[in-house]
Amino acid sequence: MLESFSFAHALIIGVFVLGYAAIIIEHYTQVNKTAVALLIAVICWSIQFIAHLQPANLQFAELGDHVNHTAQIIFFLLGAMTIVELVDSHKGFRILTDLVRTSSKRSLLIILAVVTFFLSAVLDNLTTTILMISLLRKLVPHKEDRFLLACLVVIAANAGGAWTPIGDVTTTMLWIDGQISSVAIMKSLFLPSLVSLIIPVVWYLRTFKGRIRSGSVQGSDTAAAPGAKLILTLGMLSLIFVPIFKSWTGLPPFMGVLIGLAVLWLVTDILHRGWEERAHLRVPHVLTKIDVSGVLFFLGILLCVDALQTAGLLRALATWLDSVVHSQAIIATLIGIFSAIIDNVPLVAATMGMYPLEQFPMDHTLWHMIAYAAGTGGSILIIGSAAGVAMMGMEKVDFISYMRKASLPALLGYLAGMGIYLLMR
Repeated sequence: MLESFSFAHALIIGVFVLGYAAIIIEHYTQVNKTAVALLIAVICWSIQFIAHLQPANLQFAELGDHVNHTAQIIFFLLGAMTIVELVDSHKGFRILTDLVRTSSKRSLLIILAVVTFFLSAVLDNLTTTILMISLLRKLVPHKEDRFLLACLVVIAANAGGAWTPIGDVTTTMLWIDGQISSVAIMKSLFLPSLVSLIIPVVWYLRTFKGRIRSGSVQGSDTAAAPGAKLILTLGMLSLIFVPIFKSWTGLPPFMGVLIGLAVLWLVTDILHRGWEERAHLRVPHVLTKIDVSGVLFFLGILLCVDALQTAGLLRALATWLDSVVHSQAIIATLIGIFSAIIDNVPLVAATMGMYPLEQFPMDHTLWHMIAYAAGTGGSILIIGSAAGVAMMGMEKVDFISYMRKASLPALLGYLAGMGIYLLMR
């Protein structure tokens, strides 16, 4: 526990709790969570420096180390998001989605689950959800038929994103910071993640029968842009190449993403030079479409959690949890359930600060369980993951409707997957 709990510690906790509450109720207050995250990050660090919780030179060193680690995650996200957006601007993902053609509800459910699961592992759960929901709007014109399939897309995207280092932002955080390695996480979590998807698929297959009703198809039929196949191929290879590049060179993952982005930038500049009407297909324009607000949210929340770690509060929390719960498996499982209620990014960031690498080295079972829990646990509620929030916005699905149709099968799948991991261990 803390050697001495001061008023400054209480103030930091109060600021964090109030800020976190404001982030959770963003939908009701209409105050952007990024603004809140940046505000509480600066306030928490300011309290530390003003209160002199540590000598100034140590605090500057701590802040510098945390900024270093956070910057690597930010650069990785910016590079990966630009690559995905570049492929999407060329309509490259249509080449994949147009391959799905069936009128059987059961066949479509299985195909959708498999494609989403593996596509999410290469891209990320948010991008994959947006792509697959867009596909569903073309294949299933009636919203009531589409609802259950949309719920499955969220579950499959979160399950697929959990077992690779680039499939979910929380897994990426753990990978970049050295808690997990790419090969070990894929070997350990593939089967548990797959089981967490199979349970809901089997659940839905019991009642989802018949043929898809015909009707007017929603969505755009815009043709793919020139070079779409080339950009899709290079984009996918760039993302797959990141862990390979890290193992070859030993450089941080963001360097692998940057070299992939550089290659795509060169190719698109050469491909579209001399065509003014193709300016929207080049990287400078694509960069204007990147979700900078989301990136700044990660920056704010990670720096805020770093402030809690530097103050010694996270280590004290870890000590208390260990003394009360006595089980790392239960702690990780609870983190997954909590991630269905609140954002999994700060949860994982806090956990990274609670358990030091010296005590829990790379690929310790704790890190694998947290990666699985934070990735798949968010499927239990629609607000528990970026994929769920995206589906809620695109399909205008409310909280209660999703809970009635998806929460129980998602919870059963989540617990079954965790059980499989513990048996494998």
